[in-house]
Amino acid sequence: MDRSALAAFLRTRREGLRPADVALPDSPRRRVPGLRRDEVAQLTGMSTDYYARLEQGRGPQPSAQMLQALARALRLTDDARDHLHRLAGQNVPARTPLDSHVAPQLRRVLDRLDDTPALIISRLGETLAQNRLAAILLGDHVQERGMARTAVYRWFTRPGERDVYPESDHERQGLSLVAGLRMALGAAGPSSPAAELAHRLSATSDEFRALWDRHEVGTRFHDRKTLIHRELGAIDVDCQALFTEDQGQALLVLTAAPGPMRRGSSNCSPCSDTTGSARTRRSRPARDGVSRATRG
Repeated sequence: MDRSALAAFLRTRREGLRPADVALPDSPRRRVPGLRRDEVAQLTGMSTDYYARLEQGRGPQPSAQMLQALARALRLTDDARDHLHRLAGQNVPARTPLDSHVAPQLRRVLDRLDDTPALIISRLGETLAQNRLAAILLGDHVQERGMARTAVYRWFTRPGERDVYPESDHERQGLSLVAGLRMALGAAGPSSPAAELAHRLSATSDEFRALWDRHEVGTRFHDRKTLIHRELGAIDVDCQALFTEDQGQALLVLTAAPGPMRRGSSNCSPCSDTTGSARTRRSRPARDGVSRATRG
C-alpha cells in the first residue's frame, strides 16, 4: 500500500469534483475547491475522520468494498478505479460486461433525475444503475448478478418479470429484447458474453429460439410502452435514451405520456415524484459526452 500516493490521488480527485457533479447542493460561500472531505465521507458511508486519515496518508488499508464506494463517490473511470485499488494494495476487480461500471457522464445526469423514472443499461441490457422511481415502477434489478442482470435473461427465465407489461405486449417486448441481444452479439463477437447468453437461452427456452430465428436486429427504446403498476393499473410511458459516445451504455428516461391515466384509480404516478421524499433538484439537459439516441 502506497499511503502517500493514495492520499494525493484521493485529494486530487476530490478537489476536481463540483457538488453539482454528485447531486449535492452548492453555495457561493464554499472555501475549498471541489468537494469537502465530509461530503465524500457522506457519499461513501464512512466517517469523516476515517476519510481524512486516508487523505493524510495515515489511515489503515481500506477494504475492497470501501474502495468501490470511493470509486463511485469520486466518479472514477475504470482505469482510475483500477489505479485506486493498486495504490491501496488491493487486487484490481475483474472487468467484465456483467460487472460494468456506470459511465460517469450518465451517472451525473441520473443523479439529477429525482422526479421521473430513469435507469442506466449496458449494451447487453444489464441494469447498471436506477433511481428510486425506476425501482418502484420496474423492480430493483441493480443487485442482480450474472446473466440475471440482463433484461432478456430475466424475461425468458422468470415468468413474473412479464407482469409489468400487458399480456398483449409480451411477444412484442420479447422480440425487442431478442433483437437487442442479436445487435449486442454482432458488436461483441462470437466469444463474448452476449454469445454465451444467446447460447444459454437457446438451450433453455423454446420461445427464445423461435424469436431468435426471426433474425430481428436493433433496439426500440423510443417506443411508447404500457406498464402495469400493481396499485395504479396501466400507465402509458414514453422512453427517451441518452448514449455514451461509444454507444456502450444508455440512460433511459421514462415519462408519463400525455392524457389521463388508463384504468388507474389514483392521480399519483410513479412516473412523477409527488411525495417530496426525493431530493428536490430538477432534471437538467444531458451534456458531457452523451448523445440523444436516434435509433427507433
